[in-house]
Amino acid sequence: GPPHIIFILADDQGFRDVGYHGSEIRTPTLDKLAAEGVKLENYYVQPMCTPSRSQLITGKYQIHTGLQHSIIRPTQPNCLPLDNVTLPQKLKEVGYSTHMVGKWHLGFYRRECMPTQRGFDSFFGSLLGSGDYYTHFKCDSPGICGYDLYENNNAAWDHDNGIYSTQMYTQKVQQILASHNPRKPIFLYIAYQAVHSPLQAPGRYFEHYRSINNINRRRYAAMLACLDEAINNVTLALRKYGYYENSIIIYSSDNGGQPMAGGSNWPLRGSKGTYWEGGIRAVGFVHSPLLKNKGSVCKELVHITDWFPTLITLAEGQIDEDIQLDGYDVWETISEGRRSPRVDILHNIDPIYTKAKNGSWAAGYGIWNTAIQSAIRVNHWKLLTGNPGYSDWVPPQAFSNAGPNRWHNERVSWSAGKTVWLFNITADPYERVDLSARHPEVVKQLLRRLSQFNKTAVPVRYPPKDPRSNPKLNGGVWGPWFKEDEKKKKSEKSKGANKQKKSKNKKKANRKKGQSFHCRSRLEGG
Repeated sequence: GPPHIIFILADDQGFRDVGYHGSEIRTPTLDKLAAEGVKLENYYVQPMCTPSRSQLITGKYQIHTGLQHSIIRPTQPNCLPLDNVTLPQKLKEVGYSTHMVGKWHLGFYRRECMPTQRGFDSFFGSLLGSGDYYTHFKCDSPGICGYDLYENNNAAWDHDNGIYSTQMYTQKVQQILASHNPRKPIFLYIAYQAVHSPLQAPGRYFEHYRSINNINRRRYAAMLACLDEAINNVTLALRKYGYYENSIIIYSSDNGGQPMAGGSNWPLRGSKGTYWEGGIRAVGFVHSPLLKNKGSVCKELVHITDWFPTLITLAEGQIDEDIQLDGYDVWETISEGRRSPRVDILHNIDPIYTKAKNGSWAAGYGIWNTAIQSAIRVNHWKLLTGNPGYSDWVPPQAFSNAGPNRWHNERVSWSAGKTVWLFNITADPYERVDLSARHPEVVKQLLRRLSQFNKTAVPVRYPPKDPRSNPKLNGGVWGPWFKEDEKKKKSEKSKGANKQKKSKNKKKANRKKGQSFHCRSRLEGG
C-alpha cells in the first residue's frame, strides 16, 4: 500500500550543525540515517519559520500566498490563507491518517486557521514561533504573555508539567505510532521546537560539550544532542510498531542557523533571515527502505516546495490542475539520481522589507527596481537585489566567550552603493566573488525572470496587531480570538475582508460551535 510519510522539521539548525557537515556537535542518528539514505546537498528552504512552513504545506512560493514578508506574529490577525489546499488535506483524500506534533507557526487568529481545520486529524504542539521549552509560556511583549501548548483545539494544561518539549513531542509521536494500525497509511509531521532560541536543554546533554567556551554554542550543542537522540527514538518506534519497512522519513531544517543564538552555517555566508546561502541552504536528507539508490548524495536542485507534489504523488493522490504549484515531483531525482525537473528557485520578493537606499530602476537596467529585497536562482546563477541583510561569514572559531564577535568575522565592507549581486553558486557556494559587473547580460536575464515572477504575486498580508489577541482576554492562553459574527460591519471593509468573505458562508455552521470552545477553554484556564 501507500507509504507512511514521516516529515521531521528541525527549527533553526545551521548548515554546519550536523556531524556529516563537519560539526563539533555529535549527531550520530542524523549521520547514520543520512548515510543510509540520500543526502540532499543542493537543498533550499526559506530564511525564516513561517515562510518555510507555508511552502512545505502548500507547495507554493510566498509571493503566491501573501506571506512574502517576515513571519506571522502572535498578535496579528493573519494565517495561511484559507483558500490554499494543504498537504495533509490532500493526503486525507486518499485515506491517510494525518497527525501533527510540534510547532505550527502558520497563524491561529481564527479557529479555521488551526491545524485541525487545515487537514490534521490530530495536533499536539504550539501555535507560536517560540516559547519556553519547559513551561510552554511565551511573552510577545511586556505584559502580553500566555500559555502555548495545545491538544487539538484546546490548551493542554494537563501537560504543563515541566517536560522538555523535544522529549515531550517524542513521547507523543511514540503514542501515535503505538495506537495506529501500521497497515493503514499515516502522515506524521513532526516540527520540533529545537534548536530555536531560547537556548534550553536538560543538564545531561551538556556532558560532552564542556569544552565549548561560548555558552550559547554549548547550550545549542546540548539541544542538538537531545534532538538527535529524539530522532533515534522516533525511528526505533517506527521499527517497533511495524511501520519502518514501508515508510519514508524526510529530515529538513526550516532555515539557516542564527550565530548569535548558537547556530553555525560555516562556510556559507550570512544567517537566518537573509537570502545569502547561510539563510536558505539547509540540512536535508531522505531515509527510506523504498529508495532505489541508498547511501548516495543528491546534488540536484531541490526546494522545500517540492515536497508537496512529491509526497502526494507517492501517496497516489491527485494534484488538481487548477492549483498553480511552484513545487516539482522530485522523487526520481532523489531515489534514482535522475536530473531534477527544477531549473530555478524564486527565493523571494519582499516588497515591504526596508528598501535599499541606493536602489533604483537604473541600477536594474530599467527592468527591476533594485531597492526591493529579492533573490532568485536560475541554474548555477543566483541574483540578489536590495537590502541583503547580515552578510558576514562566521567561522567556528568566532564562537569565543564573547559570542560570535565582530572582530573574528570576515567583514566585507561593500561599496556603499551596491544593490545587485550575482554569484555562480556551483563554482562559488560561499558567495565570495560577485560577478554582477562581469556578466551584465546574465544580470538582465535574471532580473527579467524576477519581473515575470512578480507579475504573478498576490498582495502581502501583514496586518497590524489586534489588541483582542492578548491572552489575558482568552483565559491566559494564546489562541483564536477573532470572532466575525459580532456584527463587525465596520471592520468588514478593512484589510483582508474580501479574503474572509469567500469562506464566511461555508463557516457559519462551525462558528457557533467555535463560540462554545472559547468559553470552555476560558473556564479551564481560569
